[in-house]
Amino acid sequence: MALSFFSSTIFLSNPNIKLHSSHQRVLLKPLTTTTIRSEAAADTIPILSFDGTEVGSTTLNLKSAPLDTARAVVHRGLTTDLRNQRRGTASTLTRAQVRGGGIKPYPQKKTGRARQGSKRTPLRPGGGVVFGPKPKDWSVKINKKEKRLAISTALSSATENAIVVEEFNDKFEKPKTKEFIELMRRWGLDPKEKALFLMTDVSDNVILSSRNIRTLKMLTPRTLNLFDILDSEKWVFTKSAVEFLNERYGDDDDNDNEWEFEEEEEDGEC
Repeated sequence: MALSFFSSTIFLSNPNIKLHSSHQRVLLKPLTTTTIRSEAAADTIPILSFDGTEVGSTTLNLKSAPLDTARAVVHRGLTTDLRNQRRGTASTLTRAQVRGGGIKPYPQKKTGRARQGSKRTPLRPGGGVVFGPKPKDWSVKINKKEKRLAISTALSSATENAIVVEEFNDKFEKPKTKEFIELMRRWGLDPKEKALFLMTDVSDNVILSSRNIRTLKMLTPRTLNLFDILDSEKWVFTKSAVEFLNERYGDDDDNDNEWEFEEEEEDGEC
């Protein structure tokens, strides 16, 4: 199935998603209508406590692609991830590989039927497949800096619907999905809307409490990916996650410090 950056529901399901450069933003609306406005790249996000009260604010200052290339960078990052997920193991047998068919099924003449030389012709059930798929490597390469720029551009475009929360791993003494849904509502999140949680450390009780919520994605820095960022309507970051994003995807070029971890091969699985 063809995937278009301008018409895909991934990008148009949420009209509030914006792709912005360091000084301007592009508002993505249905079809290809765009509204450009000048705005600073650093975004102030409120910090909410476990009870849902605002206890402060923090700044998310991420590097973004230039205005004229933001769409192309994000599109390339997404299509690369999707292509690299393809296993490429689909395989069919040609008539030379199908077992059997060594004997002529019936005489050449005096049967009234079309002449056949093998039971494994592609014209018969059980025969070979013409031009069928064979194992293929679908992976494509993308530069590390380009992929990182695509993620930071998508993240910086999502800050308008993002909140920062205090660490809550120790708040769940036992797994309880009902309590997690109540927590989301205290933070102003609708359990029916797609939400992405980014945490540097996730406890077992939090994982078990949230995994039955179909609209929720619980990610860590290692599992952060472009598809889930674009496929969400609300974004929730912990304080430590904001520190990670600012240091790894921030405006500074020197982003390789204590948050650096071993990356997977860019030309393999995403």
